[in-house]
Amino acid sequence: MSAAPDPTTPDPTTPDSVTSDLATPDLPSPAPDGPVAPVTPEAVGEEAYAWRRMHPVTPVVRGWRVVVGVLAVAVFQLDSFVDLVVELGARAWLVGLGLLLVVGVIGFASSVLAWRMTRFAVTDEAVHLRQGVVFRQQRQARLDRLQAVDLVQPLLARLLGLAELRLDVAGGTGSSVALAFLREAEAEDLRVELLALAAGRQRPGTGPLPADAPLARTLTTGDEGAPPAVGPAGTQDRPHGGTSHGAHDGTDAPAPAVPAAAPVGVGDGRFTASPEQQVYEVPAGRVLLSVVRSSALVWPLVAVAGVTVPAVLFGEPGGFFVLFPAVFGALGFVWSRVNNGIGFRAATSPDGIRLRHGLTEQRAQTVPPGRVQAVRLTQTPLWRGPDWWRVEMNVAGYGGGGGGESTSSETVLLPVGPRDEAVTAVWLVLPDLGVADPRALLDTLLSADPTAREGAITSPRPARRLDPVAWRRRAAVVTDRALLARRGRFTRVLEVVPHERTQSLGVEQGPLQRRLGLASVVLHSTPGPVSPRVDHLAAADAAALLDELSVRARAARAGAAPEQWLRDVRTAP
Repeated sequence: MSAAPDPTTPDPTTPDSVTSDLATPDLPSPAPDGPVAPVTPEAVGEEAYAWRRMHPVTPVVRGWRVVVGVLAVAVFQLDSFVDLVVELGARAWLVGLGLLLVVGVIGFASSVLAWRMTRFAVTDEAVHLRQGVVFRQQRQARLDRLQAVDLVQPLLARLLGLAELRLDVAGGTGSSVALAFLREAEAEDLRVELLALAAGRQRPGTGPLPADAPLARTLTTGDEGAPPAVGPAGTQDRPHGGTSHGAHDGTDAPAPAVPAAAPVGVGDGRFTASPEQQVYEVPAGRVLLSVVRSSALVWPLVAVAGVTVPAVLFGEPGGFFVLFPAVFGALGFVWSRVNNGIGFRAATSPDGIRLRHGLTEQRAQTVPPGRVQAVRLTQTPLWRGPDWWRVEMNVAGYGGGGGGESTSSETVLLPVGPRDEAVTAVWLVLPDLGVADPRALLDTLLSADPTAREGAITSPRPARRLDPVAWRRRAAVVTDRALLARRGRFTRVLEVVPHERTQSLGVEQGPLQRRLGLASVVLHSTPGPVSPRVDHLAAADAAALLDELSVRARAARAGAAPEQWLRDVRTAP
């Protein structure tokens, strides 16, 4: 099996695997050629940092779940407790109450001590966090590896006017830094500051940049003061800021323009929040109806009906106990979908993609430009009538489970929406698909017969022995900007991977595939719900696809925008 031109290493976890490494996973894209403005060095010694503490109410917000749990156990065990008091006498009751009070005081004191020992500092290069009482721990989130900034407000924190700031950075599981809890206004100001520093803006009050230093680009293409325009697919109106590569003349898909970048700073020494333009909002009624039409809810209901009929006819209710796990799982799924989908809104800004959603726990996410590694569009059979789609994404630092009907909220780009909104969601991540008519391409791949697309790579006839149901529904299309892979007959899935975000490539061939002359191409992405792969291709097609993707990925990464996305275009003198 031929592979990419450079040396490869077999993957021991598969029967036969050829891998072409394009870049170390989770590392930032290489900076483009040309001079870059120097970065202000860190202060000498960490004690010189401006260390700050969390809000004093943090121990209460963190510990309320424990208090509620203890009270719930006490209520459920009240009868046993009363019997114990009667048996041992009032003195024993007082001793037990005293011990409980001592434990509560110790727990509260430890929480306060932990709060006092937790501090954070923000510099031009990183966010530093110190915590721990007995075992000290210090973590840092480098701003040049910042993948997303989330403002999270659990129910009690929202009632108290507090918020948690979560910084997701590239670096694997456990690399994120959480600042919990801050005043809501303070957390919002800090979010704006971190995004501005990560984008390459200069801290207000430090004087102008040198004349030869890269400056923040102008993010509008119209006249100053004109309202944002909506451009066609492939134009320069990139939803999350910047310019697209290889623009085309497609006119079918709507493209929300980006508001102009906010001023770098104002007189009070603070960064100014960038304006935003809302792209879509998901109605609550659609979220509820989508849950009702979800297969994850329908199958447990069918199982309950199947057990209820024999129980009524034959008087054997024992089967209901078997269904308890499935029923509780379905209820958890329903609550998660409703809680995370209510109030879902998406907007664009120079900072990136902004997502807001949540019922009891509100979350405001900001994903900077170029941080989305892959996108997946999914349509279950019961969503086929209204033509609804769910759009999920891989972002380094978020992680999330893969496959199935995921309930993770932070990796969702669109919980449920018609095809037009699903196409717009893809546009937020990849405004230029590298074809003249991107809407026609997406419509074909989202249809019942994706193989109708001219130039699509499809599974040959021998693949029906391994996939007799959906082998005719597998197709892959390679454009100048991305790979689009479609699969599934009943549940339709379309995966989109930008070339510059491909981590590595591999070809897998199991014993049955080898016997039939088939192979699968795997695109390794960051952890998340999207696991892109193209299964059951002819072996020659798989080798050719591997080579083509390898070449395109290297070229795309060489021309990718820098991590400080507001420094890649100079302003005219």
